[in-house]
Amino acid sequence: GRPYEAQISALQKGVDVVVGTPGRLLDLAKQGHLILGKIGVLVLDEADEMLDLGFLPDIERILGMVPDKRQTMLFSATMPGPIITLARTFLTQPTHIRAEEAESSAVHDLTAQHIYRAHALDKVEMVSKVLQANGRGATMIFTRTKRTAQKVADELLERGFAVGAVHGDLGQIQREKALKKFRTGGIDVLVATDVAARGIDIDDVTHVINYQCPEDEKTYVHRIGRTGRAGRTGIAVTLVDWDDIPRWKLIDKALGLDIPDPVETYSSSPHLFEELDIPTGVAGSVKKTNVEHKAEKSTADASAAAPADDSASAESDKPATPRRSRSRRRTRAGQTASGHTESAGDTTAAGDTTAAGDQAATASAEASGSDAGSDQDGGEASAPRKRRRRRRSTASAASGQPAAE
Repeated sequence: GRPYEAQISALQKGVDVVVGTPGRLLDLAKQGHLILGKIGVLVLDEADEMLDLGFLPDIERILGMVPDKRQTMLFSATMPGPIITLARTFLTQPTHIRAEEAESSAVHDLTAQHIYRAHALDKVEMVSKVLQANGRGATMIFTRTKRTAQKVADELLERGFAVGAVHGDLGQIQREKALKKFRTGGIDVLVATDVAARGIDIDDVTHVINYQCPEDEKTYVHRIGRTGRAGRTGIAVTLVDWDDIPRWKLIDKALGLDIPDPVETYSSSPHLFEELDIPTGVAGSVKKTNVEHKAEKSTADASAAAPADDSASAESDKPATPRRSRSRRRTRAGQTASGHTESAGDTTAAGDTTAAGDQAATASAEASGSDAGSDQDGGEASAPRKRRRRRRSTASAASGQPAAE
């Protein structure tokens, strides 16, 4: 998911070790920026996962481009048939090294495995209580889908846990930031999908929670293998929904776990607290006081805003000011007539409230006015007529007749 420019610049400066996916390595080799013919050591990590993702043809092409005289190392959590065939075809007299104790099983004997039949609506509550178990350190939670991973991470974050998410919908930079925080202790809970979690090597992971039942026994081994590494002990918790019982029975039969029917368990079941060493009386959230504080703050803000709303509504109840501002016009017919507008408004108001005698007195006062006042009235009365003549002249011009002066 990274841009090519920075990688090409680093290759041009010269590097000793190149780490990449098969597709990106082939692209850089085709562009001439990466010369595979001078490689002395070739490492194939997570070979079985690359096989599942369909990278086997790309791997074969890369193996055909590297020198025959080289050292090749292949790492894989499981050794399916195609991986064994690949090793026999491209490796010369390979030595098989099993990084486990003698007579140890594939399901990690040092990891305590707990399988519970859980309801989908109660899983987040159960996980919240498991995360509060005594001695719980770094924890990885696995889901089958990207949407579920983000949903679980968001819900745990709301409950007050330091959690991050790693899945395909996130960008490369976001995934790297989450992994860095998880390694450095910035967060102690990481929710991830099976594909995104490949290659994550954290030594102090104490708990692994399978929020959703794995697809098959190989995925189950990969998941629980994140804890109990290098002789350490770990705890693996698997939550199996009712719909996943048939799938779990196949996993149980393939690995010989002898737990075909998991015990029905809820977030309040006593055996859940006893088996996972969860303190009695823990809640499903670790920051209840903060939530209450936010609720109180929002309530206080709402109550503080209420007087302002009342004052605003009281001001809106005054009808005189908005009516007076709307009735007063500074211009009329393109001329300033503020005094005439106010007198007209006063006359109208007086006509609504006074008797006929007052109206007669007003009319006589206007008749006894000066000639300047009559000229002003005449000018104001002629304004609408001029506007009408303009409209007629426009129409006549459009029809081809001469406009009247």
